[in-house]
Amino acid sequence: MAALGGDGLRLLSVSRPERQPESAALGGPGPSLCCWVSVFSCLSLACSYVGSLYVWKSELPRDHPAVIKRRFTSVLVVSSLSPLCVLLWRELTGIQPGTSLLTLMGFRLEGIFPAALLPLLLTMILFLGPLMQLSMDCPCDLADGLKVVLAPRSWARCLTDMRWLRNQVIAPLTEELVFRACMLPMLAPCTGLGPAVFTCPLFFGVAHFHHIFEQLRFRQSSVGSIFLSAGHLIGPVLCHSFCNYMGFPAVCAALEHPQRWPLLAGYALGVGLFLLLLQPLTDPKLYGSLPLCVLLERTGDSEAPLCS
Repeated sequence: MAALGGDGLRLLSVSRPERQPESAALGGPGPSLCCWVSVFSCLSLACSYVGSLYVWKSELPRDHPAVIKRRFTSVLVVSSLSPLCVLLWRELTGIQPGTSLLTLMGFRLEGIFPAALLPLLLTMILFLGPLMQLSMDCPCDLADGLKVVLAPRSWARCLTDMRWLRNQVIAPLTEELVFRACMLPMLAPCTGLGPAVFTCPLFFGVAHFHHIFEQLRFRQSSVGSIFLSAGHLIGPVLCHSFCNYMGFPAVCAALEHPQRWPLLAGYALGVGLFLLLLQPLTDPKLYGSLPLCVLLERTGDSEAPLCS
């Protein structure tokens, strides 16, 4: 090598082939077109999900059992077909994830227990103040509350309540499937994993603005209170269900509560602990190998911060 001299070294450096992204090697479209395909696919999914809620014409409010049952049908159909959008995206972009579609979407057994427990624990810590408020305002003590929660009759009553099924089961499952499991793999190769994690909730939030028009139409709330509450796979589904149960934190009620100072301390402590524990409890090493990181490596983004 030394005998070649400087010119020989320059020749070798020029002739060495550079590493190409996987999508380019497969003859797929350029990065710009891939991003447009990804964004359009996500918009199509969001519009399809929301549009499925309105295929049934009705003058009844959204909480009427008949409306809920009809929407169950349309939403479950759209959610079941949503993985086909990811398959179509894969064909249009030429990107090969290097893993099965279900694994890429988050359906896997590896790391399932920490994925189910740690995010839910973190979310409950964030809601420490509202949980304290709920316990203070509850007329029963802890023992009586546990008896009610564990009673088969209570669960049977919940399973026959259309609003409970919508808020705690169907909505978390279908929304996380469409707005996270399907959208995240399509956005990550375009924006990177970090921005994609924050972009998916934007689609989710915009898709929920139809609640504003429904609540105004039936005069169920004021404009101000609606905007405060309109925006809000095992881990996200459980956290989503918990947030639906808790609702938007009643900060104003806490300020007027007889025990407002302990409550406000609980609110502050919950937010502080959440920020303190956010990074260690969401460390990817706790949840096994990440299929999305395999996807990013194959598309040439092997230096993703969340994957290192």
